[in-house]
Amino acid sequence: MRGAAALLVFLSAVPVHAQQLPPEQAVLEADVRFLASDALRGREAGTRDYDIAAEYVAAQMLAAGLKPGAGGSWFQPVGLATYRPAEKAKWTLTRGGAAIPLQFGIDFLNQGVPAAPDFVAEGPVVFAGYGIVYPEGKRDDYRGLDVRGKIVAIYAGVPAGLPDEVAAHLGDDDQKARLAEARGARAVIILESLERRAEFPIEAMAPYYDYERTTWIAPDGKAHMIAPDAPVVGTVGQAGAEKLFAGSRIRWRDVLAAERRGTRMPTGPLVGTLKVAAKTNVRAAHSSNVVGLIPGSDPALRDQYVVLSAHLDHVGVGEPEKGDSIYNGAMDNAVGVATMLEVARAFRASGKAPRRSILFVALTAEEKGLVGSGYFAAHPGVPKAGLVADINLDMPILTFAMQDLVVLGGERSSLGAVYAAAAATEGLKVVPDPAPEEMFFVRSDHYSFVQAGIPAVSIDSGPGGPGAAAQEDFLANHYHKPSDDMSLPIDWAAAAKFTRVNYAAARAVADADARPSWNKGDFFGVQFGGYGAR
Repeated sequence: MRGAAALLVFLSAVPVHAQQLPPEQAVLEADVRFLASDALRGREAGTRDYDIAAEYVAAQMLAAGLKPGAGGSWFQPVGLATYRPAEKAKWTLTRGGAAIPLQFGIDFLNQGVPAAPDFVAEGPVVFAGYGIVYPEGKRDDYRGLDVRGKIVAIYAGVPAGLPDEVAAHLGDDDQKARLAEARGARAVIILESLERRAEFPIEAMAPYYDYERTTWIAPDGKAHMIAPDAPVVGTVGQAGAEKLFAGSRIRWRDVLAAERRGTRMPTGPLVGTLKVAAKTNVRAAHSSNVVGLIPGSDPALRDQYVVLSAHLDHVGVGEPEKGDSIYNGAMDNAVGVATMLEVARAFRASGKAPRRSILFVALTAEEKGLVGSGYFAAHPGVPKAGLVADINLDMPILTFAMQDLVVLGGERSSLGAVYAAAAATEGLKVVPDPAPEEMFFVRSDHYSFVQAGIPAVSIDSGPGGPGAAAQEDFLANHYHKPSDDMSLPIDWAAAAKFTRVNYAAARAVADADARPSWNKGDFFGVQFGGYGAR
C-alpha cells in the first residue's frame, strides 16, 4: 500500500509538459519532480517521508531490471544514533596536590561520546601540537612523545602549506583522534587556536554545546566513532589552556606565537593530571540505503563491484522562508539520484551486461554527516575486498549548458583518466576544483569510500561559461533552502548530457581489464591501504 500511494502521488506530480521533452530528459524530470515534491517534505533520513522516497527508488530500480542488492532486499537497514551531551560536565585539573577549577563555557566545553555514554578518563596530559602525521611533508607531531594511557591535547586546525584536501582531512578533530588512538592515547581534547577563536570563540559556542550529531549504529549495537578508544571529549578555550600549561616547560604564549609565525610548536608533557567526563544522551532511529545490483558477466571479474552512489536524503522541514518551510532538495540531491537511476536504465537499454558487477546505492543520512555511506563502506553486504571503485553523484548544478566537469578526487586514482575520456565524448573538459577552500572533497559520500581505501570520485558540473555564476548563485541563494525546488531553471538537456557522461565512465570502469587503482604514493591511498598506492 505504501508503494501504491507513492505511485499515485508521483503520477499526479508529473506535468503534461514533461511529455514534450525528449524521453531521456523527461524521465529525469519525472524522477526529480517526484523526489523533490512537497509530498515528500524534504526526505529527512529517519522519517516516513524518506521511506516513501526509498520505496520509489526501489521501484525504479526494479523497473530498470536491477536485482535487489542488499542480501536479497532492496533495503539495507541503517541504524541512526543521534546524540548530544547530557549535561555541562565537570573537569578537574590537579597539580601539586591542589585542584585547579575549570569553568564550563570559559575554560572548556564538553561534547558527546556516543560509543561510551558515561565516558570518564583521568591521566597526565601531553601536548602534541597540531597532532598530525604527514610523511610526505616530513611531519610527525608525535615524534619523541609517549602518549600511551594519557590525555592528548591537540591544537585546532593545521599548519599552513598543506595541500587543500590533505589539510581538510588532517584538520578534522576526529581524524586527529584516530592518530592519537593508534598511539595508545586515552582521550583527546582540542585547544582553541587563534584562528578558531576569531571565527567562533568558545564563549559564543557555549549556548550551543549540546547540539545534536548523528552517527551509524554498528551491527553489535554500538554507536560508531572513528576513534572510540581515544575520543575527542571537548574543547579547551584559551583561558583554560593557560591553566593547563601553567608550570610546564612549554609556555602557552609560545604556542600562540608559533601559530602567528607559522613555525613548529613546542610539544611535550604538561604538569598535572586532568580528569574529564562526558555523559551523553543517545537516541536511536532507523533508516535504509537502497541497493540495486547488475551482476557482472565476466566470471573472472564479476566478484569485483563498482559502486554508483547518490544520497537520497535532504534536510526535511525547517525554518520557513517566504512562507515555505519544506526544504525540497531538488538539486541536492534529487538530481543526483535521478542521474543514477537513468545510468542504470542505460545499462539495461544497452543489452550488454557489464563485466564487473555494479551496485547502485541511494544513500541515507548524508546530510547528517555521511552516515549512510559510512555504514555502507564498512558493511557493504558483499566482501569488502570486492569493492573496487565508487562514483558518487552529489548536487551537480544543472541550471545551465555545461562546458566542463569537476571530478573531485580524480587526480588521485585511475578514475580521473576514465572521466576525462568519458567527458570528451560529450565535448566536455575535466577541470580542477574551482573552490578547494570549500573542502567539498571531504564533504560528500565518496569520502567514506576513500577512508575505506577504495578509489572514489564525486562528479559535479564545472565553472566554464555560465557555470561559475550559476554555482555561486545556487550556493548563495538556494543551498539548504526551501527554494532548492522545481522552480529552479533546470536545464534538462544538460542533465541528460551529465547522465551520458556518467554512464560512459561507469561502463568503462566496469568493462576495463585493469582494476581501478590509486596513483602510486597518493596520500589517501597510502593512508588507508588502497589498491595500487604502494
